[in-house]
Amino acid sequence: MHRDYPLTLLAIESSCDETAAAVLQDGLIKANVIANQSVHEAYGGIVPELASRAHQKNIVPVVQQALQQAGLDKADLQAIAFTQGPGLLGSLLVGSSFAKSLAMALQVPLIAVNHMQAHILAHFIEPPFPAFPFLCLTVSGGHTQLVLVNDYLDMKILGQTRDDAVGEAFDKSAKMLGLPYPGGPLIDRYAQQGQSEAFRFPATDLPGLDFSFSGIKTALLYFLKAQEAQNPAFIQENLADLCASVQHTLVQMLLKKLQQASQQTDIREIAIAGGVSANAGLRAQLLVKGQELGWQVYLPKFEYCTDNAAMIAMSAYLQYQHQDFADWGISAAPRLKF
Repeated sequence: MHRDYPLTLLAIESSCDETAAAVLQDGLIKANVIANQSVHEAYGGIVPELASRAHQKNIVPVVQQALQQAGLDKADLQAIAFTQGPGLLGSLLVGSSFAKSLAMALQVPLIAVNHMQAHILAHFIEPPFPAFPFLCLTVSGGHTQLVLVNDYLDMKILGQTRDDAVGEAFDKSAKMLGLPYPGGPLIDRYAQQGQSEAFRFPATDLPGLDFSFSGIKTALLYFLKAQEAQNPAFIQENLADLCASVQHTLVQMLLKKLQQASQQTDIREIAIAGGVSANAGLRAQLLVKGQELGWQVYLPKFEYCTDNAAMIAMSAYLQYQHQDFADWGISAAPRLKF
């Protein structure tokens, strides 16, 4: 990927509960700042109204910090990018309104970015870069998608979840196990101390390349109820093995469909993206599968797995080169598709 296109832009990400800003200059990320929201932990999940209020509080200092880290002033910016969707409407509105106002004040182009495409394009922030075409398994709390990536801005969804996203399945399973929100990373941590074959849970296998994760949650719920009826301390005594077994089942469901997609398309360039791509079990098993099948596997750096503005900046950099600008009438799109 060539990085000789002269451009300085600011990117804003506010799709869920992270307020983030990044500065890109000539194709390179100069600053990437994220403000997390701990207010949701007490509620066991994201509260949309609280998220949007926190974005309003955080967005100005986050943008100022990003510019300061990059050693730039607002007057140096040649474009403003923002996440248009998908995401929470209130959260998206904070970022889109701020970006539109700043772009209008500076009289520079406005670039609307698809959040899920940006997760994939995070692979082009730093080498090694995937070669086209490649397959990307995009996994997060809100989405699970198998994507055929023909070019930077040419992507096609081959399969996706029909119910819960895999990240949601991790978090809800963690809640059943008594772990605090967000529970997905805790399952990953405990799983490293447990036996993945200790307990077996049914894996739903839909025809084609679509996923379904609701079945494993139901199976886990009834399994835990039955075991606790006999031993109230069952979860506590078997927590590591339970986490390892749940994680193993979910990861194998993902890799099975990924392998099918690779066989159907004859593509061996394989990438993962999204918040769940930080999962140690998924990363390790993908590397093993890649060695077995001759895949060239690309794992994103941890800082580019979860929601961040650097990926928005990279997508915007590529869109700018295609003069893909938004007009002032554009609005947030919580259900935005590819």
